[in-house]
Amino acid sequence: MSEQNYQLRTPIVAVLGHVDHGKTSLLDRIRGSAVIEGEAGAITQHIGATEVPLGTVSDVAGDLVTPDEFDLPGLLFIDTPGHHSFSTLRARGGSLADIAILVVDVNDGCQPQTLEALEILRRTETPFVVAANKIDTVAGWRAEENAPIQETYEGQSDRTRQFLDEALYELIGELSDEGFPADLYWRLQDFRQTIGVVPVSAETGEGVPDLLAVLMGLSQRYMREAMAVDVSGPGAGTVLEVTDERGFGTTIDAVMYDGTIREGDTIVVGTAGEPIVAEVRALLKPRELTEFRAERAFETVTEVAAAAGVKIAAADLADAIAGAPVRVLRNRDRATVIEEVNAALAEFDVETDDEGVVVKADTLGSLEAMANALDELEIPILRADVGNIARRDVSIASTVDDPRHRVILGFNVSMRGDAEQDADDANVEVFTHDVIYRLVEEYEAYVEEIDAAQQESVLENVIRPARFTILVDHVFRQNDPAVVGVEILDGTIRRNVPVVDLDGGEDRVVGMLKGIQSAGEDVDEARAGEQVSVAIDGPTVGRQIDEGDTLWIDLPETHAKVLEQELFEEIPPDERDALQMYLEHKRTEDPFWGK
Repeated sequence: MSEQNYQLRTPIVAVLGHVDHGKTSLLDRIRGSAVIEGEAGAITQHIGATEVPLGTVSDVAGDLVTPDEFDLPGLLFIDTPGHHSFSTLRARGGSLADIAILVVDVNDGCQPQTLEALEILRRTETPFVVAANKIDTVAGWRAEENAPIQETYEGQSDRTRQFLDEALYELIGELSDEGFPADLYWRLQDFRQTIGVVPVSAETGEGVPDLLAVLMGLSQRYMREAMAVDVSGPGAGTVLEVTDERGFGTTIDAVMYDGTIREGDTIVVGTAGEPIVAEVRALLKPRELTEFRAERAFETVTEVAAAAGVKIAAADLADAIAGAPVRVLRNRDRATVIEEVNAALAEFDVETDDEGVVVKADTLGSLEAMANALDELEIPILRADVGNIARRDVSIASTVDDPRHRVILGFNVSMRGDAEQDADDANVEVFTHDVIYRLVEEYEAYVEEIDAAQQESVLENVIRPARFTILVDHVFRQNDPAVVGVEILDGTIRRNVPVVDLDGGEDRVVGMLKGIQSAGEDVDEARAGEQVSVAIDGPTVGRQIDEGDTLWIDLPETHAKVLEQELFEEIPPDERDALQMYLEHKRTEDPFWGK
């Protein structure tokens, strides 16, 4: 890299955390504080990102950041908070984000999405700090707008400080339990070994100066060398979103993390199939600083250098997918760059099975996160793809025989055209959600319902174990059929099942239980502890059976096997006892009976 082109780029900062813990509010507060403290136009609005230069960071952080101590140009915050967006930000086989903020509500601690975010941070080996948000909601808190945390902490009552300390140390304990040693940032000597926790309030701005100071300090100390880019070199980036822009057609919003992209450059963009090769017609950025997610007006620029977000207009971008690489060709060999893009896409290959669920997600990173979540639960995947749910997905899912897998799981996507009607017609279940763990939970609940229904169906069709005794002085008819009063000792008796006498040297089938009456009413079954009258076709009382005899329901060997191996936990304890006694008796002669 020539000295002339050597430049330190802005570190890219992503924001993650559980829903409602304040990710967007914190981003808005950082942006708002920067606008208030900095000069007009001091911060730059990018596509999908906000750049806060060093001077403005220093204005917000005050004495905590002295510009002379830094040569990094500032911080670039990704404006799309959420760990599925973070997963989309890919570069060089890992995360595009150089550092992350994990936002945790200090009152709620680690929640399911917090744990998902921690797992993603662990997997991508991304350094991060924890913003313990909502300190202003601690009982008795006296707010001091935009103050550093130690300063505002000292101004609180002893009781309020105690409440905050307890919440912070509970959070620190939870992080440690997840394998992330943590402590309050001002107590740390080595941020590489221990995660820094910064108490903040997105509502009042308290602790925001500390958060910016920690981000700048970590970036300067540990990432300075990685920030070196050749600004004149061909640009490299990642697609954040594919959008339609009036006057430009389909465009891609991208974050460039290396080199420069220029109007007229040829770019290679990843798709689900062969990469797109197209000429850049226009590069767009917001015309002026506007509120985050507001209606934007764009202006064209001739070039954009890393690190930056930019909207790229070019032909044939409709098949581009979020999370795919963007590479500028410039003086490099076309085939080599296409191979580089394909190699990057190959990292997202999801392992599939001959049978399983169909998975759709909004981005490659989301798809990867979904695949990991399903893999941990040993849920097989038949097909995994990026994009909205289409008729073809329904057609693929409809080929699956197992109803538990005749399913489409869609993360942050919608259903196209006639796909919904097709799914109804083909009896394919579709689940969609914008939170991975909730999507998986809904699917697991569905599988549990199917399993329970199947077990209930099997229980309805399998002969159940039972033991009963003929009551003395309760013979109502001697034969054709014999009608006697009985007490059920264990298990469940039903109509149309064989009855056997296990006493004596040889098992003796005595007849078929044809009917059950309770209080004079016909019933389908009776349970342990009940006294009922039964009609048994075959025996004569006084010959084959007699008062005081204990009889059993005769179980076919295949039924006994299903009961022991598949339904044992589903039947009542007394029925398990009857089954075990029956099996013990059968296995005295044949140890492998029913196995």
